[in-house]
Amino acid sequence: MASDTRLSVADYQAVPKHPVVVVLDSVRSLNNVGSVFRTCDAFRAERLVLCGVTGTPPDREIEKTALGATQSVKWEHAPSTVEALKALKAKGYYIAAIEQAPGSILLADFNYQQQPIALVFGNEVYGVEAEVLQQCDVIIEIPQHGTKQSLNVSVCAGIVLWEVCGKSKIG
Repeated sequence: MASDTRLSVADYQAVPKHPVVVVLDSVRSLNNVGSVFRTCDAFRAERLVLCGVTGTPPDREIEKTALGATQSVKWEHAPSTVEALKALKAKGYYIAAIEQAPGSILLADFNYQQQPIALVFGNEVYGVEAEVLQQCDVIIEIPQHGTKQSLNVSVCAGIVLWEVCGKSKIG
């Protein structure tokens, strides 16, 4: 049976998180940014890194979809996604881009055992930039079987966080 117990912001900040950092690479839609905040809260991701032109709180449009998650989720802004990933690598993070690209592996085939991990999600139109992909240890693709070959970035983040956080240990 599911629990209806909701954590306060203070309690949320005190509980252990999954060793997962979500990185947004120049995501333009503030509604998408807010939705990713909320998804990070739901799966207890360690933190969110907003890179490049990605909007940052406080912002009315972000708050509209974040529903307060900007207060619970630890976040930071980095002017350069490449530099943010270099810093994460230096701290021992395994870097995974979510993108349709040569050499990608399907999400179902990704044997997640690398901890900690940074998940990189790209711009709504252009995806993850080529120079950012070069910093990644793996490229993961979500298979799609319809007429479109892309998912909304916030939907994509929800799918991947469900999969990765389901396999990681909160710690």
